[in-house]
Amino acid sequence: MSAQTVWITGASAGIGEALALRFAQDSARLVLSARRKDELERVAGLCRDAGLSANEVLVLPLDVTDWESLPGAVQTVLDTFGGIDLLINNAGVSQRSLCKDTDMSVYQKLMDVDVMGQIALTKAVLPHMLERGSGHLAVTASVAGKVGVSLRTGYCAAKHAVMGFFDALRAEVEGQGIDVSTIVPGFIRTDISRNALAGDGSAFGEVDENIAGGMDVTECAEVVFKGLSAKKREIPVGKGKEMAALWIKRVAPEALFRITRARA
Repeated sequence: MSAQTVWITGASAGIGEALALRFAQDSARLVLSARRKDELERVAGLCRDAGLSANEVLVLPLDVTDWESLPGAVQTVLDTFGGIDLLINNAGVSQRSLCKDTDMSVYQKLMDVDVMGQIALTKAVLPHMLERGSGHLAVTASVAGKVGVSLRTGYCAAKHAVMGFFDALRAEVEGQGIDVSTIVPGFIRTDISRNALAGDGSAFGEVDENIAGGMDVTECAEVVFKGLSAKKREIPVGKGKEMAALWIKRVAPEALFRITRARA
């Protein structure tokens, strides 16, 4: 993927940061987006340390829920690098609360960030890719986009939604030179649970045992990088028992329902 322009949202930490570093090692031009400019600047510095020049990394603070700002952000990227080869929709927030304890405002935020934000930015980038007849769109979904589990009703709903949207989008645009990939992580060692929303909208503030024992984020980025380089339509990544759930859901859904009930 050398010499390509790669735009990563949610690039200030976790999987997004690790992907930025991996693409920097491959000499890709990078656009780094998230809400926290200071953290983006930190990641940009790491990318420069990995070999990129200052003019090969664009720090572009962005709130994906501010839909009106997205066309302007796309134009900034086009003005800077002339094109967008790969967009990785990685911005997102998780949840840790029972349905009965969850405010509707929390469900709304999950949908706005994890679903509508990804759709809005993709729609803003898509005309450029269609016009030139090439491009690659990716989204960080989750095993939770295929398997429903306790404490994540809103998160599972959101990730199921993005899986459906991007699978359907692939059917529309793949014949026009546009690749579409869904990234399906299991438990990855990031701050996703610490930053997850509790039922009242506050930060959950704790690291799940499953997250703590998950795949190293750098290892995750390598798997995703190879999958995107191969233009894989779906990229499962993880090492724990949760990855087996993807197979069980296909071949024995009733068994999976019993497993998730027992673990609730």
